[in-house]
Amino acid sequence: MQRPRIGITTSYENGKQKIDHNYIHAIEAAGGLPIIIPMLQSAEAANQFANILDGLVITGGPGITKGLIGELPDDLEPVDETRDKADSLIYQAMEEKPMLGICYGMQFINAQRGGTIYGDVQHQLDDALVHSKGRGGSEHVLCLEAPSKLAELLGTTPLTINTFHIQAIAEIGQGLRAVGFAPDGVIEAIESLDDKQIGVQFHPERMFEQTRPLFADFVRRCFQPQK
Repeated sequence: MQRPRIGITTSYENGKQKIDHNYIHAIEAAGGLPIIIPMLQSAEAANQFANILDGLVITGGPGITKGLIGELPDDLEPVDETRDKADSLIYQAMEEKPMLGICYGMQFINAQRGGTIYGDVQHQLDDALVHSKGRGGSEHVLCLEAPSKLAELLGTTPLTINTFHIQAIAEIGQGLRAVGFAPDGVIEAIESLDDKQIGVQFHPERMFEQTRPLFADFVRRCFQPQK
């Protein structure tokens, strides 16, 4: 059986693309064929590239500026314009296919759908935890609400997750719903109403043994039987 072809976005710094191998491993181990997406800068190229893909993973990254509430703090760089454009183009080209957004990727999906993002949730939301490991934040629990796809996959028992983010979703975008929360109420998981897009604020690829069902389901949904 041919593996579903899963496009994976990358970071972009000083003209170089980089990717944490954990993303590659998670998709391969779940039965997918990981394909790195180049920093395409035209809609034509993005649309043609999307034709060879069955699903999309939008990985972690720097500061989201679309839909931003407040300003980015000094310890969070804004996303490079090259990556922002490339991510936007491939998102638009892949919008009708299964999609998984991770950390920045979840925020990106929300912003693309008209939602808003706190620039620094720690200082903009009353009683917020420190969610950034770089600022001394540690693991916390994730509570998933049922009925939801994520609760079906990972259960409703509080799951201990990693935390690396400074920004967080403020207002949910069109066609999305919040299904997972941190103890302080920060949104940690979203799903689209048509079940095509899932976003998580933590990094499931770094805790694959606990989150294998999430990746396995995503790859399954990307599978397109050969005609």
